[in-house]
Amino acid sequence: MRILVSGLVLFAGLQSRGQSVQTVIDLNNFVSDALSYSDKFITPATDAAVYQASSGWIATPQKAKLWDVNVSLHTNIFFVPKANSTFTISNSDFAFLEIENASAATVPTATGNDDQVYVVGSFTDVPNGDIRIKTPEGLDAETVIYPYIQASLGMWYGTEILAKYSYNVKLKKGHYQVYGLGIKHNLSQYVKSLEAKNIYLSIFAGVSKEEIAFDFLASESAQFGSLGLNEIVGSVDTYQFQVNGSKKWKRFELMAGVITNVSDIAYEVGGSNRTTALLVPVKSVVNNRLSEIGKTKINSMGELSGRYQFGHFYAQGIFAFGKFANTNISLQYQF
Repeated sequence: MRILVSGLVLFAGLQSRGQSVQTVIDLNNFVSDALSYSDKFITPATDAAVYQASSGWIATPQKAKLWDVNVSLHTNIFFVPKANSTFTISNSDFAFLEIENASAATVPTATGNDDQVYVVGSFTDVPNGDIRIKTPEGLDAETVIYPYIQASLGMWYGTEILAKYSYNVKLKKGHYQVYGLGIKHNLSQYVKSLEAKNIYLSIFAGVSKEEIAFDFLASESAQFGSLGLNEIVGSVDTYQFQVNGSKKWKRFELMAGVITNVSDIAYEVGGSNRTTALLVPVKSVVNNRLSEIGKTKINSMGELSGRYQFGHFYAQGIFAFGKFANTNISLQYQF
């Protein structure tokens, strides 16, 4: 029903601009093809972005003293999975487009390689209405490495406020950024027998924002230009809860944790929004429909880490695992 309503709205809008019935049908079919391709292409990358943002929040479950400040520089290393790195398209999948000189092809998702094919179509009632588009490339990398900074401030009653921020990291064909806030509370302070054995427990709740973008559908037609679809952006709002426990031996601390999060994922295309021979900004039409492929996902993962102290400095390595694997290395300074 939602797709039908969107199509009727598009039809009415274009008719008011003097478009033919066939052009309206062609454009609606093109938008449907773009949405279907968008979902298959970028979803594996937004799923992976959640893992990158989720691990590394907790340096230690130990109780922080009031006004204690911990500042850390992290290097996150995400192992790009081989699974879900490609998908198959065929002409029967499309309402408007078709694969050039083929009936089917295997193409990369955003986490795949840089293989590309051409898809073509024609707006039959538009002069010079042929359109030719190269399918987008994937990351074509085995790992994604990026730095970020994190800080925490000790508050009352064993509570800490945490924040993390990464600059806009350039990928081969796009960019990635994450930032967030959280709150941690120490639980083992209420069980003195645990802390007497150097065993510590904490809970954490946080929210983070991840943005991942890739080059997308750029037309090679002078008539249509980029159509405003030359970049696709996945925006992820992640709400996280986790429990951590650790055991400390002198300068070394071993920690384990369980993480559960809920992520709201939305998509948007970007690029030049100029009006073409279609007399309508295609980008706006596609973005109005992209809510159809937005989704909410629940993830659970485990986390292991080791932390070593030397003076006011700490070195920590973290490994998160579940559907994907993510590592995180940090150097911390305790003021």
